[in-house]
Amino acid sequence: MLIVFLGTAGSGKTTLTGEFGKHLEDEGHTVSYVNLDTGVRSLPYKPDLDVRNTITVDDVMKEGYGPNGAIVESYDRLLERLEYYSSSISKLEKESDYVLIDTPGQMETFLFHEFAWRLMERFDAPLVVYLFDPGILQRIYDFCFVRFFGLLIELRLASTTIPVLNKIDVVDSIERYRRYLEDMNYLTSRLKFDPSMQGYLAYRLCSALLEAISPVRVLYISAKEHVGFEDLETIAHEHYCTCGDLT
Repeated sequence: MLIVFLGTAGSGKTTLTGEFGKHLEDEGHTVSYVNLDTGVRSLPYKPDLDVRNTITVDDVMKEGYGPNGAIVESYDRLLERLEYYSSSISKLEKESDYVLIDTPGQMETFLFHEFAWRLMERFDAPLVVYLFDPGILQRIYDFCFVRFFGLLIELRLASTTIPVLNKIDVVDSIERYRRYLEDMNYLTSRLKFDPSMQGYLAYRLCSALLEAISPVRVLYISAKEHVGFEDLETIAHEHYCTCGDLT
């Protein structure tokens, strides 16, 4: 099973990659790890495939690039070795029960670069786990934003994308998050009566989401406390077998 962890900076995807891998290994599964972040300094897992063996952001910055330019340039160079990385990941997938792919800390680095979709299109039905944390969900509009962005990720990468709220260990009650994230009709009805321009825009977007959003359920996880790992494992199995759905 091929699982790709994607998310905003600080959402915990690298931590989740490592901790979920440990969970799977403790259950007796074989796990391979892939690091696609050219800028990361240290990892909580030992990667079986690591793009830093080809190029790092630090290497590129020594040539005179700034941090942002170095990130983009590093992926331009990885694109030249796309076949190597796709074939290496496919080989790992044959050898292991799970292949966990950790993507860059800055999500747009992976999502907006040609390297990402060209890599993803070479695999058969990879599962994308889209992480966001409670800190981004401050206003009612934010719930519409994260669900809509999940749909955009699915469109960009042409891969089934599961929205995951990580770091639930830092919230007092999960119920408010559940209602807004899971019940799009409820969220849309609340936004309908918001008189602001943001409210109107969010209402229109959420109304469109009711038609377009994929029938998947939202997961609630704490990488730190291993909460929700069984749900993630279950949904991965459902994704890869014809008997299950993701609703």
